[in-house]
Amino acid sequence: MRRSLNVAIAAVTVLALGCGVWLLQHGTASSPPPQPSAAQAGGDGPGDGAGPASGDAGAPALPPSPPTRITIPSIKVDAPLTGLGLMKDGSLEVPPAARRDLAGWYESGTTPGDRGTAIVAGHVDNAEGPSVFYALGALQKGQRIEVRRTDGRTAVFTVDAVEVYDSRAFPDDKVYRAAKRPELRVITCGGGYSKKTGYLGNVVVFAHLTGVV
Repeated sequence: MRRSLNVAIAAVTVLALGCGVWLLQHGTASSPPPQPSAAQAGGDGPGDGAGPASGDAGAPALPPSPPTRITIPSIKVDAPLTGLGLMKDGSLEVPPAARRDLAGWYESGTTPGDRGTAIVAGHVDNAEGPSVFYALGALQKGQRIEVRRTDGRTAVFTVDAVEVYDSRAFPDDKVYRAAKRPELRVITCGGGYSKKTGYLGNVVVFAHLTGVV
């Protein structure tokens, strides 16, 4: 588990390099993606995850089962999930940039709903416009994320915190550390923006399992 979480850290750099093309071409007047407010930030409390819900044990863990789709009703995300492996340099793959509707999950790590920390990643935009997680920074604490699985169950997660980090000071342990309960991280590009390089950081959503459909 520790190895899989450490490997997934590389996704942050890859995602930052793969985003921002649309704004680079059209300028920041093209409605930059929303960024989380300070009110949505969590903390580093004694529990797993972030924010005031970190002491909540949530729903019992599900057995492992690969996910097929992620739905976030409050920001109108309803997207298929593809498995992400590792590149030759050991970094995490990202979904094809051309597929604006597609997100990915680290398939050598925890499956969403199982005990531990599951990782989902996706682009914020591509050369044609907004992509699957363009509005991720607008999520708020208490809102719902649903992940459909191949076993027919849908794992329902509640958002504990939404934070944005500069890629030069990304808190690897906070984001990727092993969890004692079923947790989820959803990651995309965000933060400051440079006309030369694109986004300078990442938006990270922290959530934990609270129900099963």
